[in-house]
Amino acid sequence: MTSLWDDLDSLVNSPSSFEATTGERGTIKPKANFDAGDDAVELRKAIEGLGTKDKVLIDILTHRSSAQRQLICEAYLEATGRGAGTKDSVLIEIFASRSNQQIKALSDVYLEETEKKLTRDLKKEISGDFSNALLLLAEGKRDDSTAVDAEKAKEDAKTLYDAGEKKWGTDESKFVDILCHRSIPQLRQTLVEYKNISGKTLQQSIEGEMSGELEELLVAIVKCVKSEPAYFAERLYESMKGCGTDESTLNRIMVSRSEIDMLDIRAEFKKLYEYSLHSAIESDCRGKWEKSLLKMCGGDDE
Repeated sequence: MTSLWDDLDSLVNSPSSFEATTGERGTIKPKANFDAGDDAVELRKAIEGLGTKDKVLIDILTHRSSAQRQLICEAYLEATGRGAGTKDSVLIEIFASRSNQQIKALSDVYLEETEKKLTRDLKKEISGDFSNALLLLAEGKRDDSTAVDAEKAKEDAKTLYDAGEKKWGTDESKFVDILCHRSIPQLRQTLVEYKNISGKTLQQSIEGEMSGELEELLVAIVKCVKSEPAYFAERLYESMKGCGTDESTLNRIMVSRSEIDMLDIRAEFKKLYEYSLHSAIESDCRGKWEKSLLKMCGGDDE
């Protein structure tokens, strides 16, 4: 049976979340007439009063945008004086799925918060071809053009084939160079051309030729090029399947994508697993955490 990741039909012309405007396909919208100070006061009353008032916490935190929540955190910290190791899978998820603009914003905030350059700190934590690839992404070197050069796509596909399937051993640097530099529309065309040349998808070739963090990163890039919502749906499923829950991954994705493409993630989740993201959260989570996640999910897909 053909999996979602092997299906390249209509790939080139399908919409991409890399180009999505915040709020366009999200479930969380900014609150009008927002006042961070007022919210901080209400949160403090809810937390420090007699018994935590879960409804107040959920109502406030799931009806404010990410930017508004950051302002609430600052106001709360100012009022109360309270604040709130490198994990490769988190780095892979973030840098494989963010646009140049999002990475620049992330780097700017990192510099402001830590007074250190993000890329400099990354260099201390990672090494090898994985480091080279991740640093290219962290530097925001991907081409932003929306134009597609069909001949260049064929040339890149041939380069990738020659660097992997066609030879003994693999020239990982060619994969890193092309997958970390080319634009999303250009890479989509390259994926189609690669399948024409090799008979395999590029993802299948990477999985057969490589291992470790570099394989995981390059596969994540290819999946995000094909469909960011499907990639995040798969990550959410993995965070909740089996015994135990990867709470940090579940929380991070639900919060970070709730303003961008949660509606599309929900649709892809249902398509992939034949049950809704809403029902998965209900089965796996409990209490006020469950209620908060369901608010961010935004509804059920029966």
